Amino acid sequence: MEILIGLLLLIVMLVVGVPVFWTFLGVAIFLVVSLDYDPVFLLPYGYSQLNSPLLLAIPLFIIAGKLIERGGLGDVIVEWTEVLLGRIRGGLGITAVVACAIFGSISGSALAALSTIGSIMFGKLHRAGYPRGFAAALVANASILGLLIPPSGIMILYAWIANVSVLAAFLSTLVPGIILLVLLSAINLVHMRGRLRSGAGAQGEPRALPDPAPFGAQAKAFGTKTVKGIPALVLPVIILGGIYGGVFTTVEAAVVAALYAIPVGLWVYRRLRISELREVLIEAASTTGVVMVMAYAMMILSRVFTMENLPTAVGDFLFAISENPVVILIMINVFIIILGMLIDDVSGTLLITPILLPVAVGIGVDPIHFAAILGVNLGMANITPPTAPLLYFGSQLGNAPINEMMKPTLVMIFCAWIPTLIATTYIPELSLWLPEVILDY
Repeated sequence: MEILIGLLLLIVMLVVGVPVFWTFLGVAIFLVVSLDYDPVFLLPYGYSQLNSPLLLAIPLFIIAGKLIERGGLGDVIVEWTEVLLGRIRGGLGITAVVACAIFGSISGSALAALSTIGSIMFGKLHRAGYPRGFAAALVANASILGLLIPPSGIMILYAWIANVSVLAAFLSTLVPGIILLVLLSAINLVHMRGRLRSGAGAQGEPRALPDPAPFGAQAKAFGTKTVKGIPALVLPVIILGGIYGGVFTTVEAAVVAALYAIPVGLWVYRRLRISELREVLIEAASTTGVVMVMAYAMMILSRVFTMENLPTAVGDFLFAISENPVVILIMINVFIIILGMLIDDVSGTLLITPILLPVAVGIGVDPIHFAAILGVNLGMANITPPTAPLLYFGSQLGNAPINEMMKPTLVMIFCAWIPTLIATTYIPELSLWLPEVILDY
């Protein structure tokens, strides 16, 4: 009964807007007191769980992401992608999607991808005749590729909690991320092709830009932008190539990314100032502190859940409804989406993994396959109304009324996100193929 009350209290506190840390901590204190557990046992347990070298990658990738964001690498990535796709009608929208994927492969953050690529692309998209609502919805949806294209911050947390290979967890979401990229690009082409052909934007908006430059001029511009973009474009190769080539660990890759971003931002693209380094470190320390304290509270809470056999109880409840693995996976997906709509992706990973991973494993789902299912679900939850934090941030950044974003967002959910989620859930090879090929998982 106490566990049920604790879960209801957890949901109510999240719905009314209590900060996630205080929600986790408050429910943990309630359960410890009501179930008469010894705090002297639980408090050291939370600390011991945090005492993992893998978690050092989180603050380091946060620092790297902020340095990259301020160092002008996003502008270079957009310029290179725009020249590459410039001859396609509607290619500017694909440029935004691909740029989010490339930037995500550097920063590992959807929010960083949205703030960086969005600030660059919204003006370009508007001038090219893209309705503000569609442009904001497209970039907000594409920004979540930062969670799916490795390296991913939530996959580091998942690997830590689930005690699985972080490299395999990274790779598990790569193919689903590419599928989502293709589907979002296709939706953009279908939605905008007729509008751009006629040169008519939304009501009151500018007309489309002229046809692309001749091929020769495009090729020359592409060569110029490629040379300029090499310092930025090689960073994903350095990070991922180094990790999967066995040159350095995930933590060491985060160190390399952070150290590499400093001279590139300072002296190559000259967008980063030395005076900003202190501010970047303070912001990263603040963000890291929130994540670590939240993880500490969640570790105590998950330990109580485990000792009270909550995962088993959840599994028994689902099996009482149906013993069909297909149906159980549908219920797991619905649960993750609903919970993900209430809390951010980091909190969702911390809360959902210890509860639902044992249930998924019990029906034969590989933990690495579940990593991909969790990643796609939490990504979709970030842009699913009514909460949709990235959708609201995209609305503010793109100066687009949220009601104008709803219709294109729903189209993207039903035509891109749900097909990606279904494929990821019921075709395990999509998430397991790369770990098997690259890591012999």
